Amino acid sequence: MSFVEYSEFIQDGDVAIVYLGHDSMMPVKVQQGAQTQTRYGVIRHSTDLIGQRYGSKVTCSKGGWVHVLHPTPELWTVTLPHRTQILYTTDIATITMMLELKPGSIVCESGTGSGSLSHAILRTIAPTGHLHTVEFHQQRAEKVAEEFKEHRVDHLVTVRNQDVCSDGFGVTGVADAVFLDIPSPWEAVRHAKAAMKKQGGRVCSFSPCIEQVQRTCEALADQGFAEISTLEVLLRVHDVRTVSLPLPDFGPDPSAQTRPDVAEKTPPSSAPNQASVTLKTTTPPREIPGHTGYLTFATKPRT
Repeated sequence: MSFVEYSEFIQDGDVAIVYLGHDSMMPVKVQQGAQTQTRYGVIRHSTDLIGQRYGSKVTCSKGGWVHVLHPTPELWTVTLPHRTQILYTTDIATITMMLELKPGSIVCESGTGSGSLSHAILRTIAPTGHLHTVEFHQQRAEKVAEEFKEHRVDHLVTVRNQDVCSDGFGVTGVADAVFLDIPSPWEAVRHAKAAMKKQGGRVCSFSPCIEQVQRTCEALADQGFAEISTLEVLLRVHDVRTVSLPLPDFGPDPSAQTRPDVAEKTPPSSAPNQASVTLKTTTPPREIPGHTGYLTFATKPRT
């Protein structure tokens, strides 16, 4: 099992995602002889998981069942243990696209946090790219390094425990793209520029407050970055449902009426049959998730 390569069968040591429902999933480290408790009963790793295909339906001890899924960055984002506030798929997809990431890209990131974005970047740049990620907090840096090794992507990433604002990313002139998710990104802009290739590249900064955005944009402009833009992504999920709509009654059709002298008199209906049509439609949500953060993008020109 690897987060960047699909495996067909569950093996000892894998990290699998136990799917109990659309809003209920949990990551499980598969180990010989271990057990996992769920609301549907016990899952025995040796007999219920190891050797089974990913995607299989597994029956628990109480008779209920769950699906066991292969891990992906998207599933990891909604099941990972939170050590910090994390980025979710809506913002991650925009960041990946706007930074123009592809297999073979070299990316610098700070801070690593819980590793939500890091896993998505690694999946995108595999198998020949590399991620240089910097985390200020020592325990978080050590924990995310353990997770990268457990998820078998450690060959694609280098984790550094240092202050990016004072010490930089630890590399110079190698990055195609840089991502900043720190309290004062304007202090790291010069280090981001130094880490990027002479051919240029893209930089992104995530900030929850507009005052942070203002200072970051000023720093980007001062360092010679171009195409500076800021956007906010709000997800609006429409509800698909079946509705029945009545057809309008325009009265009798004049062209179908016969001459009065030969027409048969039909007694009026006491309960007219109202015709209707059934169709699929969508309705917008009454409420949508609010502000997460501002994404500021810029381009380093070729030097």
